[in-house]
Parts: sequence; structure tokens; C-alpha cells
Amino acid sequence: MNGRVESAFATSLWHAAGVIAVAMLLGLLVGGLAWWLFAATALLLAHTLRQLRRYGFWLQSNSRQVDVDDNTLWAALYRIPVQRQRRELARRRRLIQLLRTFRTTAAALPDATVVLDDGGAILWFNAAATRLLGLSYPQDLGGHFSNLVRSPRVTRWLQNGDWSESLVDVPAPTDDALRLGLRIIPYAQGRRLLVARDTSKLMQLEQVRRDFVANVSHELRTPLTVVHGYLDLIEPEQAPELEPILAELRTQSRRMTQIVEDLLTLSRLEAQDSLPEERVTMSTVLQTLRREAEALSLGRHVISVSRHTDIDLRGSPKELHSAFSNLVSNAVRYTPAGGRIEISWELHDGLAVFRVSDTGQGIAPSHLPRITERFYRVSSSRSRDTGGTGLGLSIVKHVLQLHQARLTIESEVGVGSTFACHFGSERHYAATAHEEIG
Repeated sequence: MNGRVESAFATSLWHAAGVIAVAMLLGLLVGGLAWWLFAATALLLAHTLRQLRRYGFWLQSNSRQVDVDDNTLWAALYRIPVQRQRRELARRRRLIQLLRTFRTTAAALPDATVVLDDGGAILWFNAAATRLLGLSYPQDLGGHFSNLVRSPRVTRWLQNGDWSESLVDVPAPTDDALRLGLRIIPYAQGRRLLVARDTSKLMQLEQVRRDFVANVSHELRTPLTVVHGYLDLIEPEQAPELEPILAELRTQSRRMTQIVEDLLTLSRLEAQDSLPEERVTMSTVLQTLRREAEALSLGRHVISVSRHTDIDLRGSPKELHSAFSNLVSNAVRYTPAGGRIEISWELHDGLAVFRVSDTGQGIAPSHLPRITERFYRVSSSRSRDTGGTGLGLSIVKHVLQLHQARLTIESEVGVGSTFACHFGSERHYAATAHEEIG
């Protein structure tokens, strides 16, 4: 492009020079050189102004037709916007084609797909959104999603702004029998993609699994109790040669009983949408946890408990104690003798935080995303060696979910771990007096 402009400029310059040269020649031959030069300059200026006028009208008309067909500067100036227009048109056609492809693909998806702006207004949705979310085209375009899909859970989730986790088990507005899983994907400045998937079959399979686990655990409880009872009746003196075998049988029987109890606890928690609530006095909870930790540690660890806030909790005392106790017992089990365990209750950034820190083995980062799954083990022998069931953190997760709280885990291999339970202000009670536990 630059080469063409330079060539056209040189041609126009030679044309102007030719006109001036002819004027000078006529002035020398005929006389009145100044008047001939003035006339040539006026002619060039008039031609330039005429071309400028034509060029202005041509730009205003937004035409892509070029009337000038030569190698002058004006011809080059005409061609520059035309070529830019053609490139822009080609780019727009590619974008339109990409947009059509996207819409065709999104429209064919079985999942409801909704494009939202930064304020939650609907910009576009596919056909599945009509079937699963009850949106109507074009009436609902521009409407606020939370006003059209009226669900307190969905509204809170949208307003929360943290969409790292999906919203599961949401009744479909069109049919309560359908259960949806919602996910938001920010994809551009002020744009969000909301995807709603029909998870009814998955939820049914999950319910079948829960019922199976609950029924099997319940059926195992009675025979295990009988086996454990008979083992306790056998005195080691009656068969000294069987004493190691009897001791191992008692250990495994107790472990199986604990697994069954934990499975029943999990099944009960999963079947509940809420828990009975009352005031949970944290000073009493911390004192109980300290006694339990010391009894489990048997003097092998340095255990400290501190309370830095007067706030108590609103929730289920039994379930919260179960969750906190699981975290404390894990810290004792996985911390070598001579290690330190710190239990604290504090207020941080408006959240009440129960924190358990240890100087134990630590957990590799690759295991942290799955550490709260039932029966998930960092190593195959870790829970067995320490007497754990592999269900404790699953119980903690479910208890916190029922209290609208969250669990965070920080760990470094060879240094230790910190497990923290964060409770929002809706779960706070102001205690009557400050108490510090040394």
C-alpha cells in the first residue's frame, strides 16, 4: 500500500511539474511570465479543490465504487478506504459466520444456555432454556434472570458472585420433578454464560446409592454388635495362644463398627435439608474438644486451645461437635509424637472461624481437591494405621453445608496442616462474657 501511494504521489507531482513547465515556457515565449505562473497555480488549485469536493461527496455516500482509473494520488486516496471497507466487510462476515455457528451449536445443546450481562439481564438463550427454565422468546430478552426464574437459592447464588462451584439440585421452574445443576462461566467483559443441566437421573441414582448405603449399614450394625459382644466375652486367660488373634479381631470389629456408624451418620446428613438450631456455646465446645484431644493424645502432643472472640454459634450442637471433633481427632492421629496441635476460635473478616492446626505429615496439593470425598485416602495405609475410617472429612463437609459454612484446607508436606471452618454472620450469637482457654 505504501509503495502504491508513493508511486501515485510521484505521478501527480510530475503532472503538476509539467503544468508549471508549460506555463513557464509560454511566459518566456509570449511574455508575462508571472501571469502565466499565476494562471498555472490557480488551475492546479482549482483542480485540487474540485477533487477534494468529489472526494468528500464520495466518502459521504459510503460508496465502494471508484470512478478514477489512473495512477494519480487521488486514485490512490480513493482506493485506500475501499480496500479498508473490503477488509472490514470480510472480517464482519467471518464474525457473523462464527456467531451463527456458535448459536447453531448452542441451540442444539441439550443443556439450557443463557447469556447474561453484568447486571444479570438476559441477552440470548437457546431452545433448551425454554424447556428447562421456562424462558420465552423474545418476551424474556432483556429481563432479569432472577426475576424470571424465581428461586431464593438461585438469587442468593447469583448475588454471591463466587461461581467456582455449581449450584446443584435446583427444581426446574417448568417441572418440580426435574432437578437442575446450574453453572456460570464468565467469558468476556461484563458477560456470563449460564448453563443449566438436567440432573434428575443422576439425582435418582445418587438417592439409590444413599438408600443402599444406609440400608446395608443398618443391616450390618446388628451382626457386628453380636460379634463384638462375643469377642468381649472371651477372656485371654482361657486361650493364651489365641490372645494376639483375639486382640486383632476386637480391633477390626471396633473399626468396622465405627465405619458403619459413620456411614449411617453420613446417610442421615445427606437426607436432611436443615438441622434443628439452638445456641451453641463455644466455650463449652472448646473445653470438651480439649479433653477429647488430650485423651486421644495420651500426652504425646502439645495441645493448646484459645478463644479470641465472644461470638457463639447458631446451629446443631450435636452435629457441630461431631464436625469439630473429627478435625481435632484427625490432627491428633496424623501428628507424630512431640508435635503441636492448636485449636482456636476467632473472628476474621466478619466470619467466625474454628481452626485446627497441626505439625503433622501434611498433605500434597494434588490430594487437597478430593480430601473430603468419602473413603478417599492420601495413602492406602494412612487411615488404617491411625484407626481412621476415611469418612471424617466427608461428615465435616456435610455438617458445614447444612450450616451454610465452608471448609478451607492449607497444608504443606512435612510442615503440617490447617483446617478452618468459616461461619457467616447469620450464624453468629454474641456471647455474654469473654473467656480465654489456655
